[in-house]
Amino acid sequence: MIRSDRLAPAGRLFAIAAFVEAATWAGLLLGMLLKYGTGTTDAGVWLFGRLHGAAFLLYAAVAVVAGTKLRWPMWALLLALLAAVPPLATLPLETWFRRRGLLSGR
Repeated sequence: MIRSDRLAPAGRLFAIAAFVEAATWAGLLLGMLLKYGTGTTDAGVWLFGRLHGAAFLLYAAVAVVAGTKLRWPMWALLLALLAAVPPLATLPLETWFRRRGLLSGR
């Protein structure tokens, strides 16, 4: 296992995209709580639904670019793409990839 605190540019971009994807997921979940749980407003779903859709597409594109540039094995690329589906799964995946050295480019 290679551990490096220095991320490659593609690894840093992947880490940022993973955080943004998770943050918009959290906003969407909060919006759904407000809309369906309390019945107060649907503004959160309206706003974060759009933001999360864009973040999801950005994350998927960045994962493919990072996987190609950093020469990830196929299992890592598929896992990165699958992590965008369950809520907030991109954060632990990014941490795990960082620990395994997949974001350092070495």
